Amino acid sequence: MPDSKASGSSAVLTPALLETAARRLRLISGVSSVVAPVLAILDFFSPPATATPVGRWLGFAAPCFGSLNSLLMFWLSSYLEPRKLMRLAPFFQVAQGFFISVYYHTAPIALKDAARGWSSLVVWLIIFPLLVPNARRTVVLASLATAAMDPIGLLIHIAAGAPVPTAGTVARGMVPILVSCVLGIALSRIVHDLNAEVRRARELGSYHLVSLIGHGGMGEVWRAQHRMLARPAAIKLIRPDASGGISRDTLVRFEREAQATAGLSSPHTVQVYDFGITEDGAFYYVMEMLTGLDAETLVRRHGAMPAERVVYVLLQVCKSLEEAHARGLVHRDIKPANIFVCRYGLECDFVKVLDFGLVKTLGFASGAGLTAVGVVAGTPEYMAPEIARGERDFDHRADLYSLGCVAYRMLSAGPVFDSQSPIEFLIDQVRTPPLRPSSKAGVAIPRGLEDIVMECLEKDPARRPQSAAELAGRLRALEVDSWTARRAEEWWQG
Repeated sequence: MPDSKASGSSAVLTPALLETAARRLRLISGVSSVVAPVLAILDFFSPPATATPVGRWLGFAAPCFGSLNSLLMFWLSSYLEPRKLMRLAPFFQVAQGFFISVYYHTAPIALKDAARGWSSLVVWLIIFPLLVPNARRTVVLASLATAAMDPIGLLIHIAAGAPVPTAGTVARGMVPILVSCVLGIALSRIVHDLNAEVRRARELGSYHLVSLIGHGGMGEVWRAQHRMLARPAAIKLIRPDASGGISRDTLVRFEREAQATAGLSSPHTVQVYDFGITEDGAFYYVMEMLTGLDAETLVRRHGAMPAERVVYVLLQVCKSLEEAHARGLVHRDIKPANIFVCRYGLECDFVKVLDFGLVKTLGFASGAGLTAVGVVAGTPEYMAPEIARGERDFDHRADLYSLGCVAYRMLSAGPVFDSQSPIEFLIDQVRTPPLRPSSKAGVAIPRGLEDIVMECLEKDPARRPQSAAELAGRLRALEVDSWTARRAEEWWQG
């Protein structure tokens, strides 16, 4: 009965709906395995007055076998993946329909009396395809086969000595069965169509959106799967209405700059696989999927980081920025949330710099940067003073200021300024001298490292380190304990 042409439910159900259907099948089989034996025991000790001796035993055996069938499906649902489990779902539906029918016909239909309660098969024909959707053809065949179990159950009891009802009585009894069969198929078709719409909406080029990872002011990040390859990916969607409307010119700039950043080859820069614009005007770009935590989450969960680990992270960020700056790209949004500390292959605490799709490209006209209405130029807590002032001619040293703010956050677990609003942060970035991070950390910070951080936080770009390479050289010259690969692995395992 499974649709061989459609290769089971996977051809029509999204992975999310496939998993949901499998969970519902497990729930239904679990409930059925408990309810069926209870009914069997109750009816065995108080059987219908019109039941034949053989029919009485059939009425007891049917729910018992139905319970065993349910237990088997419940057990299989713990071991089989959703796609394989859903191939067995129609067989379970028909088998349970058979046991329901045999149980129902324990009380024979009187020869001249059609006034009898509806069979539980009516509910089963509606509820099962609605809660456990499957391929269209599979649902139709399974529902028709389940409906056919009603006359089969009747024939079994007639063979066991039950009276033979008139054709009109049988026909009237089949009406609710057929109506519920059609209704169940129709409801399942509605679920199928809704699923198909969701599936179409979740396909971007060669990628299928699987689940939402997070969302922010500029859009959403989705876990995705390539339709032909096994490679997972992360897709960032920047929708037209994400920040009040994104113009076509702005989307063109996103595309141009995504092309530039896709050429970055530093292992510490997130890889960009693909990018494009959807039919509804949303811009998206496809990145490698990473396993780990961003620096912001690390600090929130575990507090301030040891000085040696901060240096280890900063050196890797500098490697990413060195290449970007050499290509004339300014990130503009260096912040802990865009610094991802991950397990990468066999390495731990491997750093990836994210969001290189939203850079400023040096050397273009002043209007070429991403400063159009509705596009955020950075995060106030980590924004360089020259950007906060609205200057257009800032350069790569703005990233070094932001990196100083990141280092401050990792060392002290707090922001550079204790402002209460984005506007206050911008004012403080321009005017307020920062306190040393040790004053907020409550623990000693190596003097040399603290001095470097404070230099990165200078309001005047000329007084900061002049390049990521210079900053990296000074960090390597510090006399601090080494954050080794073994220490990093122990942290991740702990």
